[in-house]
Amino acid sequence: MIEVKRLTKSFQNHEVLKDVDLTVKKGSIYGLIGANGSGKTTLIKHLVGIYRQDSGEVMIDTEKVFENNLIKKCIGYIPDDLYYFPMSTIRNMASFYKKMYPNWNEERYINMLHTFELDENRRIAKLSKGMQKQVAFILTLSTMPKVMILDEPIDGLDPLMRKKVWKYIVKDVAERDISVLISSHNLKELESICDYVGILNKGQMLIERDLDDLKSDIHKIQVVYKKEVPEELTKNIHILHQEKRGTVHLFIVKGNQDKIVSNFNEYHPMILDILPLTLEEIFIYELGGVGYEIQNVIF
Repeated sequence: MIEVKRLTKSFQNHEVLKDVDLTVKKGSIYGLIGANGSGKTTLIKHLVGIYRQDSGEVMIDTEKVFENNLIKKCIGYIPDDLYYFPMSTIRNMASFYKKMYPNWNEERYINMLHTFELDENRRIAKLSKGMQKQVAFILTLSTMPKVMILDEPIDGLDPLMRKKVWKYIVKDVAERDISVLISSHNLKELESICDYVGILNKGQMLIERDLDDLKSDIHKIQVVYKKEVPEELTKNIHILHQEKRGTVHLFIVKGNQDKIVSNFNEYHPMILDILPLTLEEIFIYELGGVGYEIQNVIF
C-alpha cells in the first residue's frame, strides 16, 4: 500500500507540490494523470525515494521510503527516461538486478524473454526504444515487486507489446495483491486498466476517486428544446461546459444524475440523451479546458 500525506516540495523557491495526499491500495491499479508540469514526475520520485520531501509523509506498507533500502528492494520502478549501463547486454543487467533484488525470479525472467522474443546476449544500447522498454518490464517484473511505479510505461511500445505488458501487470495484481501506480498521457489505456484515478493540477491533487464513481459524477447531456435553453435551468446545475450545434445543446454537467435529468425534464425537452464520457473528457473539463470540442457526438 502506498500512502502520501500532505507532501510538499519546492525547488529554488518554486513550489512544485503542495499538500498532496495519495493512496494506492493493495491489489489495485492507480492512474496518475495531469497536464505537463503538474508535478507528476516529482511526485513519483518521492514515491521511489529519490527525493526527500520538504514536509509531509511518503510511506509504503507503513514504512517511510526515503533512505529505506528494505522498502526500495520491494519497489519496481520504470522511469520515463530509461538508463542502462553502457555496453551492457540484457544478461548483464539481469545479473545486476539479481544481486540487488532478493526476490529475483529467474524462471520468470527466462519466460518473459521468450514471450517478448528477445535475445539476452544483445547489447541494450543497440535496441530500439520500444525494445529497451520491453527489457525494462522484463527486468522489473522479474524482481517480483510488491509495489510498481510506472512513469509513461507504454511509450514506444506497439499495440501487441502493450497488451502483453498489461497482461503481466493485471495478473500480478490479481494473484500477488501488488499495488501499481501508473502515470501516463494515454488516458484511453488507463481507463481500461485502472481502478482509481488521481488528477494532479499545478502541484495539487484536484481529484482522487474510484474511476467508476468519478464517471458517475460527471455527465454529458444532449438536449433539444422548442426554443432556447431556459435561463433558470443553467442556474440550477453545475455546468462544466456548454455548446450549441444547430438546435442541439450539449452540456457537460457535474452532480447527481437523477437530479440533473429532473432539472432538464422540468422544461419539457423535445430530445434528451445521456451520453457516455471518457476519462479524457473528464480530465479536460475538470481542468477547465477551453475550446475543446467533443468528437463523435451521436445525434
